[in-house]
Amino acid sequence: MRAVTTQVRAHLRSDARDNRERILVVARAAFAADGLDVPIREIARRAEVGAATVYRHFPTKEALLTEAFAEQMATCSAIVDEGLEAGDPWSGFRSVIEKLMELHALDRGFARAFTSQLPNALESAANRDRTLRQLLELVRRAKEAGRLRADFVLEDIALALMANEGIRAETPQMRVAASRRLTALMMQSFQADPVPTPLPPAARLPLSRR
Repeated sequence: MRAVTTQVRAHLRSDARDNRERILVVARAAFAADGLDVPIREIARRAEVGAATVYRHFPTKEALLTEAFAEQMATCSAIVDEGLEAGDPWSGFRSVIEKLMELHALDRGFARAFTSQLPNALESAANRDRTLRQLLELVRRAKEAGRLRADFVLEDIALALMANEGIRAETPQMRVAASRRLTALMMQSFQADPVPTPLPPAARLPLSRR
């Protein structure tokens, strides 16, 4: 009897782990494609579980966001750290913006999660705040080097990401191509003394919303 009970419990734990992982996979895909407004019930439907199952693993939407984007948050922190390690502040700053814009072009939900407030996700919030402080330091260095315009603020990065989110393309590859061209335009506008340079090739985009 004990052996049977142990097997049942192990099976239930295995099912719970499978459900949790499936929910995370579906949530990442949904948030990346459609942003953070996807309802929990829709995520549950796509994961083929009940909404109660989602809430059993993730009591709040903030908790689900934190877990779903943990890897992306770590990637963002690593990108900013690499920018700070660059010998030239402007090159480091430019590299960070280019990589963040490309990451956002492929995963629209991530940028919203990064800039949103997650009150129930203290570890994630602490990591985000550390990354923002590092980014501010990079901005300060680029300004002191005379390469970044003096009136630049972090909100300008948010504006760039908002513009990036407006890109509509038929494939992820075309979206990234359009994002690279937009980023090049943004970087020229961020410079203290902009020097016109050739832009990346333009992507074929619809000129009107379908």
